[in-house]
Amino acid sequence: MSRRGTALARAGRVYMAAVLLFLYVPIVVMAVMSFNASKLYRLPVDWSFTWYTALASNDKLISAGLNSVWVAVVTTVIATILGTAASLAFFRYDFRGKRLLQILLFPPIAIPWLIIGTAMLVFFFWIGVGRGLHAMVLGHVALALPYVIVVVTARLRSFDPHLEEAARSLGASSWQATRRVTLPWIAPGMVAAALFAFAVSFDQFVISYFLSSPGVSTLPVEIYTSIRKGFTPEINAASTIVILVSMALLLGVARFYRFGGER
Repeated sequence: MSRRGTALARAGRVYMAAVLLFLYVPIVVMAVMSFNASKLYRLPVDWSFTWYTALASNDKLISAGLNSVWVAVVTTVIATILGTAASLAFFRYDFRGKRLLQILLFPPIAIPWLIIGTAMLVFFFWIGVGRGLHAMVLGHVALALPYVIVVVTARLRSFDPHLEEAARSLGASSWQATRRVTLPWIAPGMVAAALFAFAVSFDQFVISYFLSSPGVSTLPVEIYTSIRKGFTPEINAASTIVILVSMALLLGVARFYRFGGER
């Protein structure tokens, strides 16, 4: 390798290291401070589980966390089922307006969530849905659907339609061909799409803030409210638990699936 190539490779490694430090150092600091008994973050760290104990008795944060998990799970199930069905319809059939529908999937991803949240709040009150966990589920499903459809469609692009034709020629019905041939093939894409849907819902603040009813909120909304009143290290403890659970979930799924490849 030439000197110029070596210098560029070295500069690339330094750049990647800087990006990783920028991303992960704040998370590491937050996790360490969740074990610091000092409310003012005095150093050296006084290692303690004080804030985790306090978190265990913080009913508001626990209730908000459970709401977030419930909304995210329901959103994931609904969005994955509807998104997979839509992806199969786009893959199998040609119909008038198909291209337009595919194009309309992208504006919800690109439009600022502040505008979407405002529009949903006005629309839900106009049709009588109102605010609350049910409204949050509807809003989160609407946001998660484009991600599910895009991910599952990308997986379907590598699927050979002749496999379904072969299954039908052997006597399988359309549903049997889908269940035994198509779905196993796109399963990694469905899992990846479900993870996207769960992450979009669980992390959603703007839509949840607009659609939450008084006394009922999700974890992001409750954390924002707590910070406005005065920051407490209990939030560090809650955030550290969420990060650890998320990483464990991703590692567990990655253990069984190689996304974009075989199971």
